[in-house]
Amino acid sequence: MQKEKFDAIVVGAGPAGTTSALIMAKAGLSVALLERGDYPGAKNMYGGAIYRWPLELIIPDFAEKAPIERRIVDHRFMILSKSSGFNFSFKNLGFAQPPYNAFTTLRAMFDLWYAKLAEEAGALLATSVSVTDLIWDGKKVVGVKAGKGSENELYGNIVIAADGANSKLATQAGLRHPLRPEEVALGVKEILELDRRIIESRFNLREDEGVAIQVLGVTHGMMGGGFIYTNKNSLSIGSVVLLEHLIKSKIRPYDLLDEFKSHPLIEPLIEGGEPREYSAHLVPESGYYGIPKLYTDGLMVVGDAASLTSSIYQEGVNMAIESGIYAAKAAIKAKELGDYSSKTLSYYENLLRSSYVMKELYQLRDLPKIFRDNPRLFSIYPDLINYAMKELLSMDGELRRVKSKKIIKMIRQRVGFSKLLLDLIKARKII
Repeated sequence: MQKEKFDAIVVGAGPAGTTSALIMAKAGLSVALLERGDYPGAKNMYGGAIYRWPLELIIPDFAEKAPIERRIVDHRFMILSKSSGFNFSFKNLGFAQPPYNAFTTLRAMFDLWYAKLAEEAGALLATSVSVTDLIWDGKKVVGVKAGKGSENELYGNIVIAADGANSKLATQAGLRHPLRPEEVALGVKEILELDRRIIESRFNLREDEGVAIQVLGVTHGMMGGGFIYTNKNSLSIGSVVLLEHLIKSKIRPYDLLDEFKSHPLIEPLIEGGEPREYSAHLVPESGYYGIPKLYTDGLMVVGDAASLTSSIYQEGVNMAIESGIYAAKAAIKAKELGDYSSKTLSYYENLLRSSYVMKELYQLRDLPKIFRDNPRLFSIYPDLINYAMKELLSMDGELRRVKSKKIIKMIRQRVGFSKLLLDLIKARKII
């Protein structure tokens, strides 16, 4: 690696980092985009959905150019017990028409396409580069190291840390503490190859239409859930569980995924799918209160590295992209002023705090603790819902009021009405 100075160095070619690199390069800044994988997307994983907004702010016609799998028109939710499920969905055929709403994508394809746009705009994309350290000049970050020796040093006026949930750079800069198990979930995913005609028939979809399915009640009471996304010729299926709970349970994550896949209501959906790819990824779960300091002299932190994600609404990529937009704007302003200090880079946080991202995360600020401390949400309540539906829908000559009394008795035994009422009050924060 040449000892060369750039206006900006971006570490991590995921949605946040590539967004920053693309915008800065378009503005005429010299940008180095560093990716530790063999190619952008090789090390990245997510459930499978990306929203139109805010990507359309950068690339208005991206829906016609990006490697999109399907347009999501159907959002389904499944609350499962051992052998039953309470399912509901929302399907809007308008989501299949321009300007669309959300899409399924495969990160290995999408991230590569997106990074090439940054490269075409003038950014230098370097892959298989594992950044190990920051370079300091006093209290200011002035570059990065990708190994020992000066030949592995790269200098820049600004470094943007987009290196994921377990951000080494943000930790080294003293902007955040090392990641704790209660602050992050482990997501595991499998890609199952399946003929597109089977997918469309099985999920009641027309050509290029897609479905996103969120599943509750499949994590042994641990904070988390399962998901299924339809791609053109494959399904993305996985589970996400709080790391702290996973460690305590001693359940292996892939065993949990296999159990999810074998559930009697899930197995028919994936029948015939041939495993093609496994992946795992850390997902920030600390919410608003877990957001670290976002900048220091010469450095900004974006995306998962800044814990900017809302797991309840599966918003990670769109929040990452928006943070990348604002970091780029702050870098452009710093270039114009010739000032890369915290004073100028605070503009990034000012933009972010007035945006949808911070306002949404603040609105949901108490949810991570509510979910983390209440296993009833992930085991007892799914069981109770399914028990109640089974009783109410079973025709066996028993009066409805008798069935209602049985349901009430079961609630008293499993939860108690005081805890139920308290949980319902807390649940209002989700809406």
